[in-house]
Amino acid sequence: MTRIISGKAKGKKLFNLMGDLVQPTAGRTKEALFSILDSRQFDGAFLDLFAGSGQIGLEAASRGFSPVILVEKSRSAQQVIRKNIAATKLQTDATLICLAARQAITMLHKQGLCFNVIFLDPPWKLAAELFSDLAMPLTELLHENGILILEHHKNVKSPEAVTGLEYSSSCKYGNAVLSFYQKVAQ
Repeated sequence: MTRIISGKAKGKKLFNLMGDLVQPTAGRTKEALFSILDSRQFDGAFLDLFAGSGQIGLEAASRGFSPVILVEKSRSAQQVIRKNIAATKLQTDATLICLAARQAITMLHKQGLCFNVIFLDPPWKLAAELFSDLAMPLTELLHENGILILEHHKNVKSPEAVTGLEYSSSCKYGNAVLSFYQKVAQ
């Protein structure tokens, strides 16, 4: 059972997605992610692309990130996210955008939004390809001192040369790897 770890919704149980193709972020990976963000004193706007059940974005909202935008195109995942937003009572803190990642990025850019943290957890088989495809438009949504985090399988090498972004480090947790990127200094 997935739960919110910390913040104002601490301990709230979350609904999960079902299916063989679903790879939710493990609890210890989520704990490590937010420990890293806390230690680097990140706060502010948070974008969760490929949100799945919404657990990462809702954890961010519970911990005070604002605004928190969750992007998910799957209708079944959207239903789970809506249930999780209601269960955590984070309706005023988290917004669900029901679009594909590229469409959502375009919309957010037109709205002039920028994010301190962008988290991507695409289907692991497509992680490197989707990341390379979305890197440039995501760079435009990232604050100067912001951070972009890609979750991917340990067998997928972290792309080091990505337009507009600079690879800084990776951390491995079981089968998952969190790779961290920052904007290239101009």
